[in-house]
Order: sequence, then C-alpha cells, then structure tokens
Amino acid sequence: MSPISFLGAKLARLVRDCSGNFAMMTAILLPIAIGAAGLAVDVSNMMLSQRQLQEASDSAALAAASALVAEKVDVDGAKELAKNFVIGQMSNYIDDADTIAALRDAMSVVVTETASSSGGKSFKVEVKSAYNANNTALMRVMGKEATRIGALSKTESSTENTVTKSSLSMYLVLDRSGSMAEDTTASYTRTESYNCGTKKNPKTCDRTVTDYYTKIEALKLAVSSLLTQLNTADPNLQYVRTGSVSYNDQMQSALNLAWGTSAVSTYVNVLTATGGTDSSDAFKAAYNKLVDPAENAAHLNKNGLTPDKYIVFMTDGNNNYISADTETKTWCNLARENNITVYTVAFMAPDRGKALLSYCATSSSTYFEAENMASLVAAFKIIGSSAAKQSIRLTQ
Repeated sequence: MSPISFLGAKLARLVRDCSGNFAMMTAILLPIAIGAAGLAVDVSNMMLSQRQLQEASDSAALAAASALVAEKVDVDGAKELAKNFVIGQMSNYIDDADTIAALRDAMSVVVTETASSSGGKSFKVEVKSAYNANNTALMRVMGKEATRIGALSKTESSTENTVTKSSLSMYLVLDRSGSMAEDTTASYTRTESYNCGTKKNPKTCDRTVTDYYTKIEALKLAVSSLLTQLNTADPNLQYVRTGSVSYNDQMQSALNLAWGTSAVSTYVNVLTATGGTDSSDAFKAAYNKLVDPAENAAHLNKNGLTPDKYIVFMTDGNNNYISADTETKTWCNLARENNITVYTVAFMAPDRGKALLSYCATSSSTYFEAENMASLVAAFKIIGSSAAKQSIRLTQ
C-alpha cells in the first residue's frame, strides 16, 4: 500500500471513530458550564443584595422625611438619620466592616427644603447608596472580583397636615407571643442599688448596669411613635379613631374603636409576652371592627366625613399552624376588597412570617421589614405620618 493510501485509510477511520468525542466536548464545554453556574449564582446574589439595599434606602428616605415634618431634626440631622438607618439595616446582611465603611463613605443624602405659601414647609429627600459586593470564587477566577450594587430613593414630604380633610380609623393587630420577650440588640443603661457593705455594717451603693430592650418593649416604643403622629394631626380628637387587639396562640380581648389614641396607648403598655402564635382571629376582629356600619356613622355624626381605614399588622414569628396563615390571608383579602389599607411590619421575623405579612400588605410600600429596634420604631412612625396624611410619599 502506498503511503498516500495508508494515510487516507487512517483519516477515514478517524472520522468514523466517535469514541473520543465526549471527552473532547467535555473539555471544551466544562469551562463554559462552570462560568455559567458562577454567573447564575452571582446574578441571584446581586438581585438579593440590590433589593436589600433598595429597601434600606427607601426606609431611610421615608424616616428622614418623617422626622423633618415632625420637626424632630434639622436638615443635617435628617441626613445623618438617613445614613445611620441604611447602615443599621445593611449591617444585618453585610458582615465585613470594611464594606460597611465603604458604603457609608459612598452614600449621599440630599435634602431640599422649600417654604410654601401657606407657611408650611416641604422637603425632598434623596438617598443614594452603593457598595461593591464580592463575587463567587468561580467568577473571581474568571477576572470579575466584585459587582457594584446601587440604590436611589426619593421622597417628598410636607408639614401641612390634611387629616382634617379625610378622617381615619386605624386598628392595630399586635403579636405578644413568647418570642416577643427575647432581647433586641438595642441597649440602655440604668442605675441599680446593691449591698456593698458587710453583714454587720450594711451599706447601699449604686452602680450602672447595661440592659437590652426586649421585643415587646421595642413594640411599645414603636406604637408610641405612631400614636404621637396621630395626636399631632388631631389634637382635638375630632378626626382620628383607633383600636387594638393583641394575640399569641389565642386572640386577647379586642378594644372598641374610640376617639383619639389614649385607650390604645394604655392597652399596649400593659402587654406581656407569652404563648404561641395564631394571627387569624385577631386580624378577623380588626376587619370586623372597621367594616361595622357604626364606624362610618361615628365619623359622619362628628365630622361629616367618611373615614379612611387602616389595619397595622405586626408579628415577629410564624403562626404555629399553616392553617392560621391561610385563614389570616382570607381576612387580608377581604380587607383589600373593602378598601382597607393594610400596613404590615415583620419584626425580626423568619421567612414564613415575612411571606405572610408581605402577602397581607396592600402594596410593597406598606410592607416593612424591621431587623432591629430602630427600624421598628421608624416603621411605625412612618405609618403614623402616612396615615395622618402628612404628605410623605416615596417618589422613586
């Protein structure tokens, strides 16, 4: 056989033989598959991080706007409040101190104040934040070390209350289950007395000790911040009616709606934390109190207005049974159908509790995730300001 014929036969055999194709294709496609997997993980992480930063920036802008209209801070104080709010929220998700420091350094807060013709003030608050999120090891091998995560939030607010143009009825549905006795990360100092002498010569001394607010104590402070907003809007008790119910694995006695906020304040301040969790009957009670025809009649007889209606629903955990979630959602749906605005606050809650509250909220702007006491107090204050129609709204 000639050399040419021999070479032709070998080439023909190589073409017909597929035994090495799999190894060749694997060698070619494996790096691509690894890169695609890394990209998928990084895209997922990037979307989660962006949502967390956006929610933190939105809440910070609203908190700053709320503080401005309540005249609790000046412009510089509002800027610092917004920055601290974002850092406080994002510290729950970012463990690296350098990343947190870089986030603070990169953050900008712009507040524009304008005097209105009626003597009030309007504010525009813009919170812009960004940081570099580290990519997975796979993506770093491919030369992509980090991804830039950014968020922009804008609010407009005004000190000109309009509550006298549309009265309101608000009902609070509050979790007082056993987990509400757990400590938050917020501390305070107090002075206590102790015996610093001997048995023969007793002596009393004072010392300063550090304690932590429990969740139930944080809730009481948060409710107080909400009620303050309503009291400021309606000092003469002409337009605001409030009520409250608490729950653990059972619903506690529900308050009737009444003018002003004093009954709710008294009710909430004596709450104790105990038991399991079942929100269904409590939410049902709030709904029924608000849709009772007598509620509209009370407003019409006193101020001639049909009230806007609100439910504020808060939990720090999961219902003990899935059936309680299902039942609660039924009443949430009815509230939505009957034009009751539902604000929800998930306070250091697990995923299922967050999912329930996210479902029940009227919109994404009425759902709050509070991962610490400061966020909880700010969320309730925003709810109070928004319901009192102090024109605080997220514009971007």
